[in-house]
Amino acid sequence: MRILSVVVLLLLGVPGVAAASSSDVVVHDVDTNGVAAYWTPERIAAMPTGPAAPPGTPAADGPDGAPGPLSRTIGRLFFVDRDGEDSSCTATLVVSANRRTAVTGGHCVHTANLIGQDPRWHMKLLFVPGFRDGARPFGEFVVRSVVVSGTWITDDQQGEYDQAFLVLDKPSSVSENIAFGRPGDRPAYEYGYPRAAGQPGHQGRPEFTGQRLAQCWGTPARNPGHPEFPEDNVWGVRCDMGGGSSGGPRISGGAVVGVNTQSFHLDENGQWASPGEGVRHLGGPQFSWKITAPLYLRASTR
Repeated sequence: MRILSVVVLLLLGVPGVAAASSSDVVVHDVDTNGVAAYWTPERIAAMPTGPAAPPGTPAADGPDGAPGPLSRTIGRLFFVDRDGEDSSCTATLVVSANRRTAVTGGHCVHTANLIGQDPRWHMKLLFVPGFRDGARPFGEFVVRSVVVSGTWITDDQQGEYDQAFLVLDKPSSVSENIAFGRPGDRPAYEYGYPRAAGQPGHQGRPEFTGQRLAQCWGTPARNPGHPEFPEDNVWGVRCDMGGGSSGGPRISGGAVVGVNTQSFHLDENGQWASPGEGVRHLGGPQFSWKITAPLYLRASTR
């Protein structure tokens, strides 16, 4: 606990962190009534998944998609979205002073409609670390509060702000390290619970239908964004994980340094390409002192 206290003091001492924590951090308390009872095995099994591969298609495992390990820290995050539909993302327990903090994507807890209007909070959030074939080997955590940037609340087109922290209903004895301000181009692993995949060699398998953890790995590339909508500090590796992997961690150098939030395609020169013309990457914001640290500080001390 002494080490965690030092971390908090260091965060408070970083220029701009304390100010940002009061000006651009939004804390939303979630209604926890009936959450655990809502997420029955039958309800989870009924959630839609992507297409299955044609019969006889061989499994394909490689850096762009393969089975992941059974993890006590990475899990599936279930929620009811803004339209009242059952959905899921991925989240990760991280070291924190309260021992009940997890990190995920901003759009896993709050979204606007397709034209960027009528933003709403998601409901009935339940985090299940190590979810596997419907089982909950390490228990489950009801989400009590979510912490996001006010910028994300007002404009969900800013990809660097697509990150959120969860405050859980009880402490955990395990967690991943978290780091801010590291270079984005260091070798990394990405993890998630995708419910779909693009390659036939992945489609229909437990790792790509939300039943087991999947992984990708490599050296992340920066997403420059569409020429009319440039991105800043968004990184990711070549990866075939689809919807459901959002919020999953990007781990590099022994710490979570970012989360998955978007797919993007790059040409051979690392420039933006339209889907079908470039190589698909899965990426998201690289954690920063400016954006991530104030969110983490608020969540980890609640």
